[in-house]
Amino acid sequence: MKFEEYRLSKEVKRNLEEMGFKRPTDIQFKCLPHIQRGEDLLAIAQTGTGKTAAFAIPIIDKIQQIKYKAFEKGAFVRAIVMVPTRELAQQITQVFNQIGKNTKVKALCVYGGVEQDHQIAKLLEGMDIIVSTPGRMFDLVSQGYLSLKKIEILILDEADQMLDLGFAKDIDDLVNKIPGKRQTLFFSATISQKIKQQAYKMVSSNAIRIQVSPKDPVSKNVNHQIVFVEMDDKRFFLKRLIEENKDNKFLVFVRTKVRAERVKSAMERLEIDSVTIHGDKEQSERETALLAFRTNACKVMIATDVSARGIDIDGIDFVINYDIPEVAENYVHRVGRTGRGRAKGRAISFCAKEEKPLVDAIEEYTTVPITRATVTKAEYNETIEFADDTKDNWKSLMNGEENKVKPKKKKRK
Repeated sequence: MKFEEYRLSKEVKRNLEEMGFKRPTDIQFKCLPHIQRGEDLLAIAQTGTGKTAAFAIPIIDKIQQIKYKAFEKGAFVRAIVMVPTRELAQQITQVFNQIGKNTKVKALCVYGGVEQDHQIAKLLEGMDIIVSTPGRMFDLVSQGYLSLKKIEILILDEADQMLDLGFAKDIDDLVNKIPGKRQTLFFSATISQKIKQQAYKMVSSNAIRIQVSPKDPVSKNVNHQIVFVEMDDKRFFLKRLIEENKDNKFLVFVRTKVRAERVKSAMERLEIDSVTIHGDKEQSERETALLAFRTNACKVMIATDVSARGIDIDGIDFVINYDIPEVAENYVHRVGRTGRGRAKGRAISFCAKEEKPLVDAIEEYTTVPITRATVTKAEYNETIEFADDTKDNWKSLMNGEENKVKPKKKKRK
């Protein structure tokens, strides 16, 4: 079934066509009719499957059809989307604005880390949809600039990460401030007992549960492999991959914020330009880095796991796990930054011998073995020579304590 066959406004159909959306993905196909009918929904789908459009399309169409516009003093919104990170809030808002172009529907992104005056001015104009992180949203509510009393639709996106980051109380506080008679949409990449408990507190007893989760949680569009590399040699392999794929875009994941800056310094010494994004960056710095990466002004971004779900940028050719993630689930979210939608992508993980237990945990989580890339001794040595930087004291630069992964001690029998 094509989007042109759906009961959608002509403006929304035209925008979807301009965006290259001809047919819905599995999660979109299963969610759209239920959301259009006003039903509560608990949707589980792997990253990169089109969850944002699955709720954005029907919500924009519903608001467009009732031709709603807030004229009252203050901001009275109909839909609110709560998300865990600023980057995710920005990207979801962008999708709303693309799908809602030339409609009467207005969406605003609200987040902390920046001055609030501009956000307040936009709220006072009258907004239909707010996409927000918890902190700034509650600040604006307490100051009287944002009213939640006319909320008709509540969307919680990346619910599993929201709970992991300790936002359970914020979610409960939001639910207590909005009308009980509403439509609730609960989207998550994974399902657990904690997720179920939170979801069933929020949705109605007859809520629809939709799960799109193949045996392998990694998208079939992603070719992902592991290569075994000594910790101190990882920079050489990263340099070689980048040099041999100069026209490609690389998203490199590391374990810590300090590690991100050290890897950036290592790349600079190897004459490779890169940007970093992590929790210690000011919002303006994060936006500058994302803009450079998005526009190809810089084709290498180094990030921590906080960004694993907040980065949704077209054209990421390679995801590199410079460090193996310590949380198995994060592997799926990292590699899901490439191969999104119908695009193809590649993910390569550099695994040092001390990280092998982490790989075992990932494969236990995914239930599917990860392909091992074979590197001969000659190829390995050639890679080191290819990046010949031994004249500098690289080991002292990269030999931080955060590099070390301590496997759990086995209990003695």
